[in-house]
Parts: sequence; C-alpha cells; structure tokens
Amino acid sequence: MSRRIPLPPPPPPAEIQSWPDREARLVDRALAMDELGRRLLGGRRLTLFLVWFVLLELGWSFVGVALTAFDHGQIDPITLMLVMFSTCVGLAILVPAVWMTVRGILRDRVARERLAQWAALDSHPATDARLRAPTLGLCWLLLSFAMCAVGLWISFAVPAGTSREDGGYGFVAYGMGIGLILWITGLVGLTKAVGHYRFAVRLTGRPGPRSASSGHPRPE
Repeated sequence: MSRRIPLPPPPPPAEIQSWPDREARLVDRALAMDELGRRLLGGRRLTLFLVWFVLLELGWSFVGVALTAFDHGQIDPITLMLVMFSTCVGLAILVPAVWMTVRGILRDRVARERLAQWAALDSHPATDARLRAPTLGLCWLLLSFAMCAVGLWISFAVPAGTSREDGGYGFVAYGMGIGLILWITGLVGLTKAVGHYRFAVRLTGRPGPRSASSGHPRPE
C-alpha cells in the first residue's frame, strides 16, 4: 500500500490565529474542508471501503470451508490438512481486514471532528454547499442500504432454509457470518452517509458568518 497522507490539521486556536484578513481565512478553510470531505466520502475512500469489505468476506469464506467440513462426518488426514490450511489463510486475511476497517472508522471520526472545527471558523455558502457531495453521498447511501438489506436477508434465510442434510450447523454459521459482515459494513456506510448529509444541511442552513467562539454544528 502507498504511504498514507495525513489528514489536514485542525485550525489553530483562536488566541494564535494570524490570518491577515477574512479572505485568507476563507481560502484555508475551503482547502481544509474540501480535503476532509474527500477523505470522508470521496471515491478513494469508497474504494477502500469496498476493498476491506471484500477482504472480510473472502477471509470468512476460507474459515467457512473449515466450518462446513466438520459437518460431513469423520475427516481424513488430507482433509484435515486442507481444513487447517484454509483456516490459517482465512485468519491471515480476516484479522488485518478487521483491523483496517476499525482503523478507517476511527480515522473517519477524527476527520469529522476536524471538519466541524474548520466549519466553525466562518461561513461561506459556496464552500459549504460543496460539502453536500450529493452524487457521492447517494452512492454511499444506496450501496450501504443494499448491503444491509442483503445481509439481513441472508442472516434469516440461511438458518430457516438449512437442514442437517443440506449442510448442518457449519453451513448455518458460515451463512450467518456472511450476512453479519454485510449488515455491519452496510450499517457503517449508512451511518456515515446520513450523518454527513445532515451535518452539511445544518451547515448550509445556518445564518450569517460565525466565529470560532460561536460554536459549530456537530457531525453525526
């Protein structure tokens, strides 16, 4: 992976702010808010969101091979070696994917906090309107909603439609794991999309210029 570029820093405290005029402050504010908006909803962030989701499903699929293997009765040594190999590969993929997913969630939280801090400096309709990003926001919303819907359906359909002859407990655990990953990942994306849109709407609807001491809208 390429070296991660750090997030834009928060604005300096009010007592040491040294912009020569309001226009200079607005320029820095626009640059920071545009970059933070891209970090939260941009195409690269959406791609990483999907990549880590695919790796989570892939890792669980390898683990699922081991789960379903034990439902077929006695396991011979060769099958046991394949099961162990599949489990090791699955965990090698699953553990880093979980870690990177959690890291991405925590990084998004920091980005939202800094976005709110920069938004508190002033009010500029053109910059604030760009923050809505309706196309990207809709992509996040629809994709995440589809993940949630499919995940919930799988979580209920697999246990209801599986018998001992069809695969047993191992297949049920495997299917419910697939559904749970879909549902949780979709819920994360859905929360992000809705929260960002609500924050952007409150930001564009506030009256007049604001100073850093006047408070700011809190992101979801």
